[in-house]
Amino acid sequence: MAAATTRSRTGAPDAVLAAAVDLARDVVVTVAEPGTVGDHLGMEPLEERVAMHWFECLSAGYQGWRWGVTVARVPRGKVATVSETNLLPGPDALLAPEWLPYADRLAPGDLGAGDVLPFRETDPYLEAGFEATGDEDVDQMGFFELGLGRPRVLSAEGREAAASRWYDGEGGPTSEVAVKATARCSSCGYFLPMAGALRSTFGVCANEWSPSDGRVISLDHGCGAHSETDAEQVEAMPVGEPIVDEFAVDLEVVEAREQPEVVVGADPDGAVAEFEVAEPDVTEPDVAETGVIDEVQTGAPVEEQHGSDDPVTD
Repeated sequence: MAAATTRSRTGAPDAVLAAAVDLARDVVVTVAEPGTVGDHLGMEPLEERVAMHWFECLSAGYQGWRWGVTVARVPRGKVATVSETNLLPGPDALLAPEWLPYADRLAPGDLGAGDVLPFRETDPYLEAGFEATGDEDVDQMGFFELGLGRPRVLSAEGREAAASRWYDGEGGPTSEVAVKATARCSSCGYFLPMAGALRSTFGVCANEWSPSDGRVISLDHGCGAHSETDAEQVEAMPVGEPIVDEFAVDLEVVEAREQPEVVVGADPDGAVAEFEVAEPDVTEPDVAETGVIDEVQTGAPVEEQHGSDDPVTD
């Protein structure tokens, strides 16, 4: 902030107050937290021979705030003195919200189970339900026998405020469900008219299928659960047999592997053991080399070609 400097009666800047920057800084450093006094932002004239020196505040919790030191001098004085120091918000300062009393801080919808609102003796939305006569017996008769049991009832202002709030809300004609409805609540069998002065405009919905069930609605409100409207019946369409696209399925043939034969037997110690029987070698023997046919393969006796007692004849 580039503030103007205070001027004397001749229009020249007040040199004594303008030169008191170091004095103002030394004073504000003694009252501020260490390291929170920044650069000098300028001097602003307040009155004749009175000015304010501004310093930047570096505290993290006071962004945009400024330290202000008021300096002054006596007539014909050559020395400036400090009058007061202040921490004040600047144009872009971060400010706390305005404090509100507890009774004014609550908003509609904030009240929960167990909460109690404070009593408001003067409420513009309420007025006395009956006027006391001063005779205790007469007042008790009116209080109990005539049904005037409520000390206060809605005033004309209270009824108007409630009617405006209901009509402009979800139960009025401008809500989304009412705009899209094909019929109004005034012709619905589930509409219960409200008693009293608001009967000509409002009622209560008693349709459990309606989104407004149990709520105050206006006569020109509406929804899709109207008792006299109907929806177009959609005929059921038969569904044929499912079609299987065989061309979209790729079949892969996997050759099954032969499992080895397992023989269960007993070892010499009497324990049961499993043995795998190897497949016999079915390769044809080389007859030219052996000159014999294996009995295992043919089932015939083996003829020895050499070493026999029978003579070999040509």
